[in-house]
Amino acid sequence: MEGIFLLLGSNLGDRAKVLQLAIKALEYKGIKLVKKSAVYETAAWGITDQQAFLNQVIQVDTSLAPMDLLKVILEIELELGRVRKIKWGERLIDIDILYYHDIIYKEDDLEIPHQGIPKRRFTLVPLVEICPEFIHPKMQLSQKKLLDNCEDNLEVSLFTKY
Repeated sequence: MEGIFLLLGSNLGDRAKVLQLAIKALEYKGIKLVKKSAVYETAAWGITDQQAFLNQVIQVDTSLAPMDLLKVILEIELELGRVRKIKWGERLIDIDILYYHDIIYKEDDLEIPHQGIPKRRFTLVPLVEICPEFIHPKMQLSQKKLLDNCEDNLEVSLFTKY
């Protein structure tokens, strides 16, 4: 199945605006927006004593190879003010590559599909919204089935439809 899916997240500043700016920055760099989920709010995952996150999944189209896409994403995160301090810490913007079509890819800095997908409701809920039947290339399960099987019990609340 075709599709490149990215997860956007923010828990600092004007979180909703930051997500919009990230989408605009991706488009400016030639990455075409195909579809986007609603924006969802969820408690912080990993390190829980921080502000709630807003998350959104977008489907994009690009001719960039996975590592080149990652380079563009890291540039955008820096341009928008991301500072990497600690894993799962507060962040102005976080952009993760979830899927790159049905490719299975592993390098030191990038693993596709993203290893956290089956464990995180805040990722699966927006994925199910825009691509419920997309098959996880390693697990051979749809996003809907992954959500049904997910043991994460953090509440994922609709923040804004679009």
